[in-house]
Amino acid sequence: MLDMLVVGGGINGAGIARDAAGRGLRVALCEQHDLASHTSSASSKLVHGGLRYLEQGHVGMVRQSLAERATLLHIAPHLVRPLSFVLPHEPHLRPAWIIRSGLLLYDLLAGRAAGLPRSRGLALHGHPLGAPLQHDQRRGFTYTDAQVPDARLVVLTAMDAAERGARIWTRTTCVQARRDPDGWRVELRDARGHGRSVHARMLVNATGAWAARFTADISRTRSTPMRLVQGSHIVVPALYDHDHAYILQQPDGRIVFVIPFEGCFSLVGTTDVDFSGPLAAPLIDDAQRDYLCAAVNRSFRQQIAHSDIVWSFSGVRALLDDTHGAPSEASRDYRLDLDSEGAPLLNVLGGKLTTHRRLAEQAVDLLLRGDAASPSAWTAGGAVLPGGELGPAAEVEAWLHGQWPWLPGPLAARWARSYGSRAARIIGAAGSLGDLGEHFGADLYQAEAEYLCSREWVMQPEDLLWRRSLLGLRLGPSQQQRLARWLAGRATTAAVDIDGTDAPA
Repeated sequence: MLDMLVVGGGINGAGIARDAAGRGLRVALCEQHDLASHTSSASSKLVHGGLRYLEQGHVGMVRQSLAERATLLHIAPHLVRPLSFVLPHEPHLRPAWIIRSGLLLYDLLAGRAAGLPRSRGLALHGHPLGAPLQHDQRRGFTYTDAQVPDARLVVLTAMDAAERGARIWTRTTCVQARRDPDGWRVELRDARGHGRSVHARMLVNATGAWAARFTADISRTRSTPMRLVQGSHIVVPALYDHDHAYILQQPDGRIVFVIPFEGCFSLVGTTDVDFSGPLAAPLIDDAQRDYLCAAVNRSFRQQIAHSDIVWSFSGVRALLDDTHGAPSEASRDYRLDLDSEGAPLLNVLGGKLTTHRRLAEQAVDLLLRGDAASPSAWTAGGAVLPGGELGPAAEVEAWLHGQWPWLPGPLAARWARSYGSRAARIIGAAGSLGDLGEHFGADLYQAEAEYLCSREWVMQPEDLLWRRSLLGLRLGPSQQQRLARWLAGRATTAAVDIDGTDAPA
């Protein structure tokens, strides 16, 4: 019998499984698709306090988020890295003193725990950071937050949970959950149609946008209304050649980020529109493309159109229901709704990438409340995620070059910021580039693909190309087909059974 079954393999579900497994609980997590296959891989890839939420009065949430930013920089130093932002001043939207005051408060709330530079004013005219902008933008500000490959953060959190004893079942759907006198009897079905019954003392609904559907159709328990909001991003060829991001104020009061992305691209987002379509495959529409292109064209000299978009993605956030105001004004805070009418069911509502660790800690505390023998929380103590032992990516990259000087520079850099010290497990006994096996294109070799299949639950090409990495931007159609054939061939000899290997080997 399990102590806890977590349904949902996004950042909140993975975080709860990690926290609970680290306390010694018998934990399993099931996810109907791949880890981070929906909202948790469709964010702006930022770890931030949420500067714009200060204007809405959410000071407590910003303070919590900034504290969690510092924690994530510490526990995943190879993955989470500082990112400086330029905020051009738009005097017709907000007076400069309001922006400066907000940035000073942001600095004050952050303290010095993360060791990031403080905000400052900036004369854009004649400055390299002002060069990409239109001539009429002469004054601005800079401040620092952090960025992260969101899906990799989810996967490393799940890996840590697995290495602490949790069982991780991907492509496994929860089809029914019913209370019995001793807990929850849950019926699961894997991608091949094989079923299994799981018995757990506690059940966690961490299904994100599916949370209301879960309570209505699966557990048949009371539900809490949620507001579904779609956020879309576009990726275009790089709009400039430096390493700062931009935060652009829009006429409607919203902000749009322009972020350096994967070396030679710019990531632009996000939109905020109410959503009512199919949850499994939200798609950006022309209106959202128009909005993001207009945001860029309003501020940058380099103009873009739909034809410049090389990739786009959308996610649906389940936000705490607020029928008043625009979608961008809906709270990004979270609520933990404990249904204790019998065996405990915890519904996780809302939240965001940055605060997932704190959410997970509070979730497990709530479920164990009243248990005198329950183990105490531990994740704030600095235990690093897999690969983080060597520190920031630059230090890992130097170590890789020292240990394996034959590694090409771009490959070592990518591995350093994706895998940290775990890159050594990809290399294994290899003594040359040729020893890494088949070359699929770009800098993807068989050794990395094997590692991702055996350690990170990769089963389908999109798992590897768009979540474990973003190599889908660099591999052409024929190269992607070649990878798909290799994965299909490997699957015939390494099928994963729901009763079989459920943690990385």
